Amino acid sequence: MDYEKPEALDPHVFSHATHHGPRPGGEVTLHGFNEPVAPEDRHEFRGDSLWRVLHERHVNMIAFSGTIGNGLFLGCGRSLASAGPGGAVVCYVLMGTVISSVIGCLGEMTALMPVNAPVMEFTRRFVSRGVGFAVGWIYWFAYAVLAGEQLVAVSNAIKFRYDDGHTFLNWEIGERVDDAVWISVFLILVVIFNMFPVRVFGELEYIFGCFKLTFITMLIIFMFILSIIQPRGNAYYTETLGTRYWNSPYSFFNPIYNAKDDNLEIKQTIVGSVGTLLGVWTTFTSVLFSYIGMDIVAATAAESRALADVETMKMAARKINLRVITLYSLAVLTASFVVPADHPFINGHASSVSARSVFIIAAVEAGMPKAAHFFNAVFVFSAFTCGINSMYIATRVLHTLALRGQTGPEFITKRLRQCRSGVPVRAVLVTGALMMVAYMGRSGNVGARLDELANNCTVSCLVVYATICATYLYFFRTLNDAKHYGNTSESQAASYDRDHRLYPYKSHGQWLKASYGLVACVILILFNGVGAFIGPFNVRKFVSAYISLPVFFLLILGYNLRKHGLRFADWWADKSGDLSNTVQATSLRRKGRLEFLDNGGTREILLTVVEWIWVWMK
Repeated sequence: MDYEKPEALDPHVFSHATHHGPRPGGEVTLHGFNEPVAPEDRHEFRGDSLWRVLHERHVNMIAFSGTIGNGLFLGCGRSLASAGPGGAVVCYVLMGTVISSVIGCLGEMTALMPVNAPVMEFTRRFVSRGVGFAVGWIYWFAYAVLAGEQLVAVSNAIKFRYDDGHTFLNWEIGERVDDAVWISVFLILVVIFNMFPVRVFGELEYIFGCFKLTFITMLIIFMFILSIIQPRGNAYYTETLGTRYWNSPYSFFNPIYNAKDDNLEIKQTIVGSVGTLLGVWTTFTSVLFSYIGMDIVAATAAESRALADVETMKMAARKINLRVITLYSLAVLTASFVVPADHPFINGHASSVSARSVFIIAAVEAGMPKAAHFFNAVFVFSAFTCGINSMYIATRVLHTLALRGQTGPEFITKRLRQCRSGVPVRAVLVTGALMMVAYMGRSGNVGARLDELANNCTVSCLVVYATICATYLYFFRTLNDAKHYGNTSESQAASYDRDHRLYPYKSHGQWLKASYGLVACVILILFNGVGAFIGPFNVRKFVSAYISLPVFFLLILGYNLRKHGLRFADWWADKSGDLSNTVQATSLRRKGRLEFLDNGGTREILLTVVEWIWVWMK
C-alpha cells in the first residue's frame, strides 16, 4: 500500500497490525506498541528507540509535577485582581471544565488505542496528516517556549524583594546577580536533568510531584487557618478575616477594569458590567495557563511500561483532572479570604514578581515573614521542575517528528532520532537551544516579558487542545461507522461499542464535552487578545496573543503543498480512519470503581475500601 496516497474514509480495522517502518514518502508510522516490553538490561544503549520503563505512578506524577507551577503560585493574584474573589474562583472552575473535556478526549482515545505520541498520531488518523504535522510542530514549540518561560520565572523569583513600607524582605544574591546568569545556570541544570536515563528521571519526578502535592495541600490548609484564627500580635489586622474580602465594599466580581500600557500605567478605566466582563474575560487566558501540562499524562506513552494497560490511562486521566482542578480551585478560594482584590501588590505595584503572589502577601500580613521566604523558595523549585517537565515533553515530540521524517533534511533527521540510554540527546540539545528565548525575559518591566511568554504558550496550547477536541469528534464518528463495518469479528466489534462493559474508558457524554471544549478553545483563541485593543493599541500583546495561529495554518499549508501540490481535493482526504491496535479491558471489575462482593465479610469490605482509596491516592 502507498501510505502517502489518499485512502478510503471508511474505518480500517486491524487486529494489532504491525505497521512499523519507513513509509515510501519518508515518514514512519507509529501504530501502537509494537516493541515488546523488555527488561532494561536488554535495551540497546544506542539506537532510535525510547525505553519503556515508566510505571503508572511515574506517569501520574510527571503530569502532576509538570502542571503545578507558578501559573498558580504567582498568577492567581492577577486573576483575583482582575475578576474579583468570586470571579477568580469561577474562572478556575470554568477553565477546569474546558481542560477536563480535552483530557477526557485524549484519555479515551489513548486508552482504546495505546499509540505513541497520541496528540499527533490521532490527528493524522482522523483529521488529516497535514494537521497532524502542524500540531506536532506547534506542540514542540509551545512546550519549548514554556520551558524557557519557566527559566524566566526562576530568575524573577530569585530576585525576591518585598517592601510595603512595613515589612522589608529580599534575597540580596538575586538582586546583585544579573538575570542572564540565573537563566544560564538553570538552563544547564534543566538540560542535565533531561539527559538522565528515563527511569532515574521518572523517580525524581515522582519525588518532585509528591512534594508539590503535599505543599499545595498544606498551603490550602494554611490559607484557610489564617482566615479563621485570631490574628497574631504582629499581624497587619486585628480581627478575624473570615469572608471580609467578599463582603461590602468588595463584591463577588470586580466591577472595574483598568487597561494598562507596557509601563503598567493605567490608560483607561472601564466600570460597570462591561468592566466586569472584561475583567473576567482577560482572566480566562491567564487561568488556562495554570492548567497547561495536564496533557502530559498521554505524552509519556512511548516510555510507559503499561502502555497497553487500559486502566493505567483511564486512571491517569481521571486523577489528573480531579487533583489539579480541585486543588487549584480550593487554593484560589482560600487565598481570596486573606488577600483583598484591591491590594496594590496584585494590581501591578509589587516590587518584584514574587511579591505579587497572594500566598506571600498573606504570610507577610499575618506576621509570618519566614513563611514568605519558604514560599518563595518553593516557587523557585516549582518553576525549575516545571521547566524540566516541559523540556521533557518537547524533546519527545521532536524525537517523534524525527521518526516520521518530518524534521527537515535526512542528515538532521537521523541525528534527532538517535537515543543514548533511551534519551534523545540531540533532541534535548536542540530544544535547549530554543529555550534560549528566555533571555528575552531580561528586558521590560517586572514580569512583563514573563506574561507575554506565558500568553504565547497558552495560545499555542489552545490550538493543540482545539485540535484534540475536533479529532475526538472525527474519532467518535469513525467508531459509529466501525460498528456497521463488515469485516470485524464479534470480539473486535466490542472494542468499538462504547456501551460495552469491556470498553476501556468511557466518559459519559464525551462527544458533547468535546464539542464544548472545541467551541471554548476556538473562542478563547480568537478573542484572547482583546486587551491589546483597549486603550492605546499594544503591538507586543497583539503579537504574543495571535502569532501562533498564522504559524499553525502556514505549517498545514506548507505540508500539503509539498505532499499534494495544488490537488486541493487531497489535502483533507489523506486521513486513514485507522482503528488498529484497539484493546479491551481484561476484567469486568474495573480499577477505581468501588464494588463489593456479594458474599464478602467485614474484613473483605474493609480491604476493598482501603484498596480503592490507595488506587486513587497513589
